Amino acid sequence: MGSAVALLGGLFVGAATGAAAAAGCRVAYAVQSQWSGGFTANVTVTNLGDPINGWRLGWAFPSGQTVTQAWNATITASGAQVTAANVGYNAAIATNASTSFGFNGAWTGGNAAPTAFTLNGTACTGSVPTPTPTTGQPSTPPPTGNAMAEVAAMQPGWNLGNSLDATGADETSWGNPRVTEALLEGVRAQGFKSIRIPVTWGQHQGAAPNYAIEAAYLNRVKEVVDWALADGFYVMINVHHDSWQWMAAMPGDRATVLARYNAIWTQVAAAFRGSSAKLVFESVNEPQFTGSSGDAQNATLLGELNTSFRTIVRNSGGGNATRLLVLPTLHTSADQARLDELAATFTAMNDPNLIATVHYYGYWPFSVNIAGGTHFDATAQKDLTDTFDRVYNTFLARGIPVIIGEYGLLGFDRHTGTIEQGEKLKFFELFGYQARAKRVTTMLWDNGQHFGRTSLQWSDPELIAAIRSSWTTRSGTASTDQIFNAKASAITSKTITLNPNGATFRALRQGSTDLVRGTDYTLSGDQLTLTAAALTRLTGSRAYGVNAVLSARFSTGVPWRINIITYDVPVLQNATGTTSSFAVTTAFRGDQLATMEANYADGSNAGPQNWTPYKEFDRTFAPNYSAGTITLTADFFAEVNDNARVTLKFHFWSGAVLTYYVTRSGGNVTGSLT
Repeated sequence: MGSAVALLGGLFVGAATGAAAAAGCRVAYAVQSQWSGGFTANVTVTNLGDPINGWRLGWAFPSGQTVTQAWNATITASGAQVTAANVGYNAAIATNASTSFGFNGAWTGGNAAPTAFTLNGTACTGSVPTPTPTTGQPSTPPPTGNAMAEVAAMQPGWNLGNSLDATGADETSWGNPRVTEALLEGVRAQGFKSIRIPVTWGQHQGAAPNYAIEAAYLNRVKEVVDWALADGFYVMINVHHDSWQWMAAMPGDRATVLARYNAIWTQVAAAFRGSSAKLVFESVNEPQFTGSSGDAQNATLLGELNTSFRTIVRNSGGGNATRLLVLPTLHTSADQARLDELAATFTAMNDPNLIATVHYYGYWPFSVNIAGGTHFDATAQKDLTDTFDRVYNTFLARGIPVIIGEYGLLGFDRHTGTIEQGEKLKFFELFGYQARAKRVTTMLWDNGQHFGRTSLQWSDPELIAAIRSSWTTRSGTASTDQIFNAKASAITSKTITLNPNGATFRALRQGSTDLVRGTDYTLSGDQLTLTAAALTRLTGSRAYGVNAVLSARFSTGVPWRINIITYDVPVLQNATGTTSSFAVTTAFRGDQLATMEANYADGSNAGPQNWTPYKEFDRTFAPNYSAGTITLTADFFAEVNDNARVTLKFHFWSGAVLTYYVTRSGGNVTGSLT
């Protein structure tokens, strides 16, 4: 169970003009899990020949198995013969690229693996055949895609954020301790294969014309890099916050910025020319320009920086002649126009050892919890999948590897609780799946708030478990991780929607005890209903807060946690304070705050970002459950009209909505229930 049971070669037939297309493939068929009467399988097809667009994979089940559910392919069957056809987004398979699909199946007498496959009607051979004389000149196989293989070996990756990229006197200036060998070894032990070490150079750089980097600082960077290489990491270093500190001035002072930038890479390239090939250089982090004339000039300036970077490194000799180099889009954006600009640079350079990079922090309203973006809904999901589709189609389909050099949620910069836990987990589950499906290497941004720099422990074990699981498989989720029972009302049955994500629901469990299907819960399609009797037992004395924790178990991935919560509608109190110190005393009574609306009496929006009534979590308002308060921040009142009454609506996760009123008068604030 859970092991690969077949690895077979296959032959692809692709479209050709003139000479026949070179064709060949590998097919890996793996049974990921098996149980009495059922199983889950995954099939990965790797194209070894010319690019194809549209595929049909055929095989015969040797033991009479049948397919009951499929994902990432359309599967039909006639007797034992099975055909899997591409869906819209995975029709194209570039040379040395792969696509995967999966299915759930049923079996009775046995579950032997298929022994042969055909693709587009051609039998599997596992090689690229040499054309016969009648087909014209033999086609030259495309490059083997070594950069693609190396970047694949870098997955998964982690960022050593807010250390060597800090902009103060040294690496501790942003609150993290000095980097230690033990920290790097601890990160490696977590399963990470690559580490991005952001480096800010400017405050350690001398004056023109040499712009010399302090020897002690360059040696410190080299020490940390060498530790990481010795631990077996792939290592990426870059020019980091310099991008906004002084490089952004390039539109108005091109010569100075370029000279200073070139000086950095000349010195860094010389220092590392003898380093392992597992050291990777990234030209600049999140490039941006101030005062430019627009997109065209931005693209020209970034192209000049990237080109100069590549020239300096390649001409420095040693291992740098073929070292993997990472080039970003403007702002490391994945918008199509930015991707196209970088793709043009790749075409001009014609260098097989280049990697494209973007960053991804999610759909912005969801990522910071503003504009009602409390849920990882269809809009937020589409933003994620569209991003991966654009990156894949622009680069990976052409054989250019991609690294998402930073990913996470922007709300983490203020507070890891900005996004509700279950919604957060759904984001990371889908992100990990898309990365695997599109073969994108990813590097988790960690500024010290995730993996403790001295404790070597994760601050959120549930989150890292979901991230780790996403590296290899999908996990089932649900519409919510919270079931609320009002203490003031009789307990009734509650229903949530499961999202199996290709897995199969197995059990609902409390601790090590399975709940009884049909008595404690029912499952109709994807609708999971907990009975009133079970909820009554689970809530016990009905104390406010979480009374019980259940886990929905699926055939693959991590379980989905479901909190059973007793609550009553929260109670607010009148308050007075100042614009810099104002808090509403709140009896949360087991509930939690999701978001806040702010409007003036005429219905217009109040506070910052007045294009939406829903304010940004933690920036404009923040709950404190232990203190029993909701704070309205100075940032909020800074953009509230003087002596204009503001109607607030506090939205809670139970569904409760409470109205409250605040009025700012100079530096004073009053708050009331009426």
